[in-house]
Amino acid sequence: MTIKRYLTTSGVWIAIVYMMAGMVIAKEKQIVELPAPSQAGHYSLEQLLQQRRSTREYKAEPLSLTEIGQLLWAAQGITHPHGLRTAPSAGALYPLELYVVAGDVTGLESGIYHYQTQQHRLTLHMPGDLRESLAEAAYMQTWLSEAPLIFVFTADYQRTSKKYGERARRYVQIEVGHAAQNLFLQAEDLGLGTVVVGAFHDDRVADLLRLPAELAPLLLMPVGKK
Repeated sequence: MTIKRYLTTSGVWIAIVYMMAGMVIAKEKQIVELPAPSQAGHYSLEQLLQQRRSTREYKAEPLSLTEIGQLLWAAQGITHPHGLRTAPSAGALYPLELYVVAGDVTGLESGIYHYQTQQHRLTLHMPGDLRESLAEAAYMQTWLSEAPLIFVFTADYQRTSKKYGERARRYVQIEVGHAAQNLFLQAEDLGLGTVVVGAFHDDRVADLLRLPAELAPLLLMPVGKK
């Protein structure tokens, strides 16, 4: 009798554990559809190039999903039926993967999200506001955590090295520069400020974001209102 009750209780607990695990998995796969990007800006390219400056101080105001979607599209959005993107890529192999560390975005729960380029949407990678932890991993640059959101550029070098061998590292680093400048200019057009941050502990950032083993973090770009 005692054994039977124990087994019944164990079975209930096992069921609860599996149910909770399923809820976590479902939450991690949460999808956030982004507004369609605009094809018309407020300023000319020449004006944006003239105005662009690095910004390390941000107002305590949230960003919107429309702004986030536009920035992601500018950095890595699809611009051609064959999948070509806003930034050039050696052999059109596109090794870059973008993540956003969100802390204060209207309509978006705090967490780490992965940008799905083909679908122009975000998927929840991990819940929670990790801006302060990311700032600590970036050699204690605490001002990073004041930005409502931080973009994280990562790369899978193997996508490029399978064709270009040892030259892949150079090509990928060139590519992330193109994508970062696109984001920079788009932010300026939206009245937002940003800066490229390359000083951080690679391993700590990768562990904090729980990046897949094949992805290496390359750049951080905090974004906020100036």
